[in-house]
Amino acid sequence: MKRDTDVIEGGRNPEDQKGAVNPATYRASTVTFPTLDAFAKAQHNRHNQFYYGRYGTPTTHALEDAIASLEGSGRTIAVGTGLGAITTAILSYCDSGDHVLVADNVYAPVRACCNRLLARLGVSVTFYDPMAPDALGTLVQANTKVLYIEAPGSLTFETPDVLALESAAKTAGLTTILDNTWATPYFYRPREIGIDVSVLSGTKYIGGHADLMLGLLTVPQDDFDKVRITANYLGNTPGPDDCYLALRGLRTLAVRLRQHQAAALRLAEWLAARPEVECVLHPAFPETPGHAFWKRDFGGSTGLFSIILKPCPEVAVAAMVDGLDLFAIGASWGGFESLMTLERPERSRTATEWRASGPVLRIHAGLEDADDLIEDLAAGFGRLNAAAG
Repeated sequence: MKRDTDVIEGGRNPEDQKGAVNPATYRASTVTFPTLDAFAKAQHNRHNQFYYGRYGTPTTHALEDAIASLEGSGRTIAVGTGLGAITTAILSYCDSGDHVLVADNVYAPVRACCNRLLARLGVSVTFYDPMAPDALGTLVQANTKVLYIEAPGSLTFETPDVLALESAAKTAGLTTILDNTWATPYFYRPREIGIDVSVLSGTKYIGGHADLMLGLLTVPQDDFDKVRITANYLGNTPGPDDCYLALRGLRTLAVRLRQHQAAALRLAEWLAARPEVECVLHPAFPETPGHAFWKRDFGGSTGLFSIILKPCPEVAVAAMVDGLDLFAIGASWGGFESLMTLERPERSRTATEWRASGPVLRIHAGLEDADDLIEDLAAGFGRLNAAAG
């Protein structure tokens, strides 16, 4: 099926719901069985059927089936948060004494997890430059087990050559994990080019309404049991209501992403022409590092990007951002609302060095009218210029 159809049809079976279009929301901890034999069989097969609430409910399983269908292969496991999906994935493929290679431009909480949690568990981490795949071989150790990638990179949106990274990892016998939250499997299917584990923060575009927390990881069929067991050992179970909301959000993913894409491109083009802006960091812009790889591999772009302002005092940036009417200030993104935050990439780089002459603003283009968003930004630049003197 085409992807627009996948987001509508995946995980739905009205015949199982007495004709209802949507899967029901099953809220359950205890699940009862008619006989000891039935209970024993369910216990033996607990990762694949409705057995106990921690292993998911029919609502959870419907969401997992829907995401696996959209990913194009493998099996999906739903967990409580996007970071939970990442930690579950890494811990499923590592033991104490192992080594992991992590892209230097990852989501900051992943870096914190590597430096704190993994270190405590005896797993060592080396951060690598994702834009230099030819150098990867020099970083692989005898105990290296995992290569972790984010595409595009967090905050700065460079797109790595995932094909080259995957090839180097395969040569070294590493498991590859890729955070695909930005594009979603609607615009990019990393497992189709050999990536082992595709990770999504369902909190973002899958839910789409800024009202749930969810993580999703799609793994090879042969790895499903060990990854599901890790998720359950961590008690990393999503709530059934969040799974239901994610299923509901999934049905409009295609139309929402096209709108986010159009709005972000419109804003980015307008911002690129502003005298206050040094440059736009957007994978669809030829000036952004890795643009050729984005163009080769991705089917589109979404609503999240950054800009680098020309040098100006932080008080002027605050005057701009604090007074915006349609851009809220807040963590996360992927909902219907537009957001803007001041970011400092230099604080979360060790293998590479972030150099920019001015402040970095991360922007999420929501579903508001682009003309209204531009008007809001124009007024914001007026405040910035006035405060900068």
